[in-house]
Amino acid sequence: MNQLTILAKKEMVQFVREFKVVWLPLVFIFLGITQPVVTYYLPSILDALGGGQGITIDSSMTAQHGSEVLASTLGSQFDQLGIMIMVLSMMGIVQSDKANGMLAFILTRPVTVGTYVSGKVLSTFMFIASSVTLGYIASYMYTYFLFTSIPFTDLMVTLLFYLLWVAFIVSFTTMVSTMFNSQGVIACISIVVLLGCRMIVGLNPILDHLNPASMSKHAMEVLVSGTFNSSVIGSIVATLLLSALAIHISNMWISRRNKV
Repeated sequence: MNQLTILAKKEMVQFVREFKVVWLPLVFIFLGITQPVVTYYLPSILDALGGGQGITIDSSMTAQHGSEVLASTLGSQFDQLGIMIMVLSMMGIVQSDKANGMLAFILTRPVTVGTYVSGKVLSTFMFIASSVTLGYIASYMYTYFLFTSIPFTDLMVTLLFYLLWVAFIVSFTTMVSTMFNSQGVIACISIVVLLGCRMIVGLNPILDHLNPASMSKHAMEVLVSGTFNSSVIGSIVATLLLSALAIHISNMWISRRNKV
C-alpha cells in the first residue's frame, strides 16, 4: 500500500508539472457551462445576429427541464469532445515512462508491475474524475439558474454511473498506452474505439449489456426519467470486469516485455 501511495503521489506531481491540474479542470468546466448557456441563449443570439431568417427555432427550447439540459451536457459535450480531451491528456500515461526509461528504472526497485499499473490507473482516474465532476457541477449550477432544479439523488446517481464509464476510459487508454510506442497511434486507437462504443449504444439490448459506454446512457436516463431499469446492474458488472481486464492486460504486457 505504501508503494501504491508513493506512485500515486508521483503521478500527481507530474500532473502539476505539466499544468494538467490547471487546464484539464478548466476545459471540463467550460464544456459543462457551454450546453446550458448555448441552449438558453441560442434564439437570442440568432436574433441579434440577424441569422434567424429561414431558421425555425423550437419555442420550447428555453422551457426545457434542467434534467434534460444536464443530460445533453453528458451526451453532447462530455461524450464527444470530452472523451477526446481525456484521451489526449493521458495518452502517454505509460508510453512516456517507456520512452524516457523511467519504467525500467522503477521496475528495478522493489515495485511490482501490478503496483505500478494500479498506481497509474488510480491516480489518473482520481484526477480525471475530479475534473469531470467539476465540469458536471458547473453545468448543474448554470442549469439550475437558467432552467429548473434537479433532485439531489438523481444528480449523485447520475454522476456515479458516468464515472464508471470514465473508469473504463482510463483503463482502456492505459492498456493501449502500454502496447504502443507512438502517442499519435495511442490517441487514434483510443478515441476511435471509445467513440465507437458510444455511437453503438442503443443499437442492440444484448450488446448494451457488454458495452461500458451504456453507463453514460443509464446516467442520462436517471436525469430524464428519475429512474433506471434493471439492466443497469449487468452494465455495471460488465464495465467493472472490462476495466479490470484492461488493467490485467496492461500488467501482463509489461511483465512479458520486462522479462525479454
